[in-house]
Formats: sequence, structure tokens, C-alpha cells
Amino acid sequence: MPKYVVAPVEDIPPGGRKLVEVRGRPIVIFNLNGEFFGMLDRCPHQGGSLCEGHLVGLVEASQPGEYKFSRQNEIVRCPWHGWEFDIRTGQSMCEPDRIKATQYDVDIAPGDAVTEGPYVAETFDVMVEEKYVVVEV
Repeated sequence: MPKYVVAPVEDIPPGGRKLVEVRGRPIVIFNLNGEFFGMLDRCPHQGGSLCEGHLVGLVEASQPGEYKFSRQNEIVRCPWHGWEFDIRTGQSMCEPDRIKATQYDVDIAPGDAVTEGPYVAETFDVMVEEKYVVVEV
């Protein structure tokens, strides 16, 4: 399966996200403290953009009145209806046994490695004509 170069690491800082398109698919890349995760930018509930969703954490209670906040900014909440998904696994927090957001494997590769296979980087022919830069698409 080919791998696609989508962005330099610096373009997606820790806690950040970036929407990219790979083979016609909108994919949001999340950076969770240096770990990168890819998710289809469509909520499986009704198609809202997960890239536009709020990042939240978990509030858990072992008993009434005792609350624990964990996994800060590791859950994305769909902006349309509030469905929540684990960024690491795609698992729905609403219906974990049935619903999952589509996940994509994300790797980090050094610059010299992406010039060799199996990576695919979109390139365009560029020419200079009378001091104008022209991109051929």
C-alpha cells in the first residue's frame, strides 16, 4: 500500500491538527504530544467535520461526587451533534461496541526517506518563463 507525504512535522504542533486530502479522501491528522493519528474527516453519525470538532477529555466517576479528569484533548467532539471519538482508536464514546470513526495509519519519516519508495509525494512541473514562475497541473 503506498504511503503519501502530507506535511512537515512542524506544520502540526502538539495539540494541533491539519486537514489534508489523500486520493480524494479528507483526512484530519492530529498531533497528541508528538504522536500522530489520522482519521477520516467525517463523523460516522451524520458526516460532520471532525477537524472542526472540539478536543475534550474524559470525566470519570468511581462513585457519586468523586470525579477524575483524564485524557485531556484526546477525544474529538463532532460539532454537529456532539458525538465523541477517541483520536487514538477512532472508537465512539457514545456507542463503543458499534460505531468507530475510520482511522488511517500515520508515520513520521525523515526527509531523505521520502524521496525513495514506497512514499508518494505530489509533485508538479515548474518552469520559469520571462521571470514568471509557472506551475503545470
